[in-house]
Amino acid sequence: MGVIRLGYVHARVTDLEAARRHYGDTLGMRLVHQKPDTLYYKAWDEWDHHSVVLEEGGVGLVKLGYKVERGEDLDRFEQRAQAFGAITERMSKGDNLGVGDGVRIVLPSDHVVELYQEIEVVGTDTGTVNPDPFPRHLVGVGVPRIDHALITAEDPGTVERFFAEVLDFGVSERVVTELDGGETLGSWMFCTNTPHDIAFIKGPNGKLHHFAYYLTDWAEIKRAGELFAMDDVSVDIGPTQHGITRGQTIYFFDPSGNRNEVFSGGYITYPDFPAITWTADQLAKGIFYISRELNERFTSVLT
Repeated sequence: MGVIRLGYVHARVTDLEAARRHYGDTLGMRLVHQKPDTLYYKAWDEWDHHSVVLEEGGVGLVKLGYKVERGEDLDRFEQRAQAFGAITERMSKGDNLGVGDGVRIVLPSDHVVELYQEIEVVGTDTGTVNPDPFPRHLVGVGVPRIDHALITAEDPGTVERFFAEVLDFGVSERVVTELDGGETLGSWMFCTNTPHDIAFIKGPNGKLHHFAYYLTDWAEIKRAGELFAMDDVSVDIGPTQHGITRGQTIYFFDPSGNRNEVFSGGYITYPDFPAITWTADQLAKGIFYISRELNERFTSVLT
């Protein structure tokens, strides 16, 4: 029982038509529903109704949705969150398109996370009976699924403790000022068997650093970079490799300035995975293993 995966990212954008070109034509997500001020997208290997919601009006993160295994998990996590001191409220079926009843939680970092157990299932683009390895109609990068999000917090250690004590996430890696009691500057946490389903680094509360899409390998990362050049997408950094998570990556921006990532590689985590520790003096190597340099934009541009 527990949280089983990241289900959706709801973000704000300044221009829906520009967002439509970026998320639809360049990244290759499929538009499944639209309202005058909101677009709903899914990737080809996702079976839920949607995984990315884009709402016109500003920039940044509205909320993250995480799916739980059973209905009773909602009661348990709600009680734990309240005991931790977090603000919670119940959400009803229909509050979010296609999503059932759930619990809305305001994190210690002021971000909003929604937990839910039911969501409309529409299936993947290849189906579940004798499926092909990929659909032949892929557009652009053809991202198969969302992977994780990274947010900022004034006190990453408290947010880490919330996810561990309230939601039963594990810690894969963390950055500290020093060993043996140093301040936590960043934490990468998992509820599946990937290096991270959520991460947070020190910064202002309520801000989004990026949300990411999974790709299968380095060749797909390189191909994505070539498509970003074709479509004149603003690239932050990459292709390169992380030390933290060991993932291969390109960071780039949507037309509104929200940072996205394509991510591949990494390692497998288990409930007994021992947390990896990085010290602050090695942070540049941890983030960008090959260049071992952090550009100012990477740590300062948030939405």
